[in-house]
Amino acid sequence: MRPEILYPLFADISSLKGMGPKSLKYMENLLGGRRIIDLLFHLPSNIIDRSYRPKLKNAIVGKICTIKVKVVEHIPPKTKQHPYRVVVEDDTEQLTLIFFKVYADSIAKNLPIGTTKIVSGRLEKFNNQLQMAHPDFILNESEAKELPDFEPIYPLTAGITNKMISKFMAQAMNKIPSLPEWLDSEFLQERDWPDFKTALLRAHHPQNLNDLQPFAKERARLAYDELLANQLALGLVREQRKKIKGKSIQGNGALRDKIITNLPFKLTKAQEKVLCEIYADQASEYKMMRLLQGDVGSGKTIVALLAMLNAVEVGLQGALMAPTEILAQQHFETIAPLTEMVGIKTALLTGKTKVKERKQILENLNNGAIDIIIGTHALFQDDVVYHDLGLAIVDEQHRFGVQQRLKLSQKGQNSDVLVMTATPIPRTLVLSTYGDMDCSIIDQLPAERKPVDTRVMPLSKLPEVINRLKHQIDEGIMAYWVCPLVEESEKSDLAAAEARFADMKQIFGNQVGLVHGKMKEAEKNAVMEKFKNGDIRLLVATTVIEVGVNVPQATLMIIEHAERFGLAQLHQLRGRVKRGNRQAVCLLMYGGHLSDITCERLNIMKQTEDGFVIAEKDLELRGGGEILGTRQSGLEDFRLADMEYHRNLLLIAHKDTQLIINKDKFLQASRGQALRTLLYLFGKDENIQNYQA
Repeated sequence: MRPEILYPLFADISSLKGMGPKSLKYMENLLGGRRIIDLLFHLPSNIIDRSYRPKLKNAIVGKICTIKVKVVEHIPPKTKQHPYRVVVEDDTEQLTLIFFKVYADSIAKNLPIGTTKIVSGRLEKFNNQLQMAHPDFILNESEAKELPDFEPIYPLTAGITNKMISKFMAQAMNKIPSLPEWLDSEFLQERDWPDFKTALLRAHHPQNLNDLQPFAKERARLAYDELLANQLALGLVREQRKKIKGKSIQGNGALRDKIITNLPFKLTKAQEKVLCEIYADQASEYKMMRLLQGDVGSGKTIVALLAMLNAVEVGLQGALMAPTEILAQQHFETIAPLTEMVGIKTALLTGKTKVKERKQILENLNNGAIDIIIGTHALFQDDVVYHDLGLAIVDEQHRFGVQQRLKLSQKGQNSDVLVMTATPIPRTLVLSTYGDMDCSIIDQLPAERKPVDTRVMPLSKLPEVINRLKHQIDEGIMAYWVCPLVEESEKSDLAAAEARFADMKQIFGNQVGLVHGKMKEAEKNAVMEKFKNGDIRLLVATTVIEVGVNVPQATLMIIEHAERFGLAQLHQLRGRVKRGNRQAVCLLMYGGHLSDITCERLNIMKQTEDGFVIAEKDLELRGGGEILGTRQSGLEDFRLADMEYHRNLLLIAHKDTQLIINKDKFLQASRGQALRTLLYLFGKDENIQNYQA
């Protein structure tokens, strides 16, 4: 149950005075929620300094001024095109207030002649006369205290003004309770951080631009609270998982040894190390929940196969789920010939599996005739019943959150779960998103793989590139042409791809194909099949689809307007041409003038192929909301913390969590009770309910 002390913060914002149905809709869109706490966590992004309060005679034109004046005269407009003017003065000079498209009655009511007012706005001069167009504030003398010296400016959306949000925020701030302190007193003193309530209030009352910075004491405190809640929630789930009984899997190695002996390559030291970690997890009496990271071409698929064979050796089944039919087909084509060689039955189940074939596959899965099943999310639908699932592997599925991962293996009565990704994830994002899991990294590529020759060149050289491409294709080379990321929109990206495809078709005829996200799966698969078979030599593609099909013959990639892509995305795309053992080339073509950051990004691509170095640099240059250049829904979305600046705080929160769990893992001591409040405050209720003493 949520602590009673938090009830005011979780009240609906519709309870705020002046919040009508229209405002409520706009506010909900802006905040992503409609609780008081959602509003309070919406921090200012700028300030307006209203502390400059001169006499009119000495006022600096162009500055925002707050001035005490007396209303002298109203000058109504002669025509609709003219503004309404109100002349005011202090004891040194006159000032004209200018109003366009307003009701005269309203102005007369707000500015009666002879009254004293406080006006605040930008001071201008026209025809040698001081004027202020549409003052930001017009207040009575008694209301002067309501006007802060520094006005916070909030991120806004259509239908919401800064005045509106400030009015609602003032009411919300009155509802902040004094909460029990969940941070260690020495830790607080060391950093000179205020308590949570003070930090939140001060964050909404910045006094200068430094107060808006991520490293300001108040903001750092709030960011740390959010990160600690994240780490503690994941830590509790991890503790819970340690108590979940699994299946102790220790195969005799017979199947695996046969496969390894017949492979045309040797396993790398990194693959062997990762397999030892996975086998140890499988042998444990508790269920495995492990993340396997490995760069493109590092050999994750063979690791997945050997892990599944370990389960098959003791009479259990293995399942490998890919996010698309193309990738599922690719895994099947890699794995099936190997399993057939050792007498193991492997099947493929996707959305395009025919009804009769699907029925037979489901029957064979249920009776144990199928040992390994590969497919899309169809593998975990209700009508799919396994005989005895020992290991579930999820490939490139960023959309699985913590709770989904906990539920995933229920198909196999707490079977082990291995999540694989070819996306190099920076350590801080691993901690914040996959902190409930153990982590393995294949940090080595096969020795025979040659580095990609990466070149950067301007788009002005496009005619030369196309001419060279024609010679290459005549010589039997296959190539990808990735079209520019116009904006975060499939429609505009598709238009760019279709235009480039039309150009290429005039040159290459039927040797060029097009794939994009709007195509039906069957159409897309047909084009990709032609590309794999060599019927198409050049594949034009948008970036909104997964082009990671295993085509070792494709050794050239041209990325148009490479400056519009993130580092990690460029790295992922480049990885498509390092599947084979031949020398591959990647051309990064840029248009127009490049910023310093863009130059740095493209130079890094030339300097290194280490995906983890690139991912860390991408995080530094672009921030934590971007992985592969697009926001991934499975990644933790922080409100107060910013991974670009608060990475060190996440590492501290991770260590703090380990100490907390070692000392008081059921959160029963006084600090533990306060930490429960913290978890509820940041919406981690489900983690607490799933983890009870």
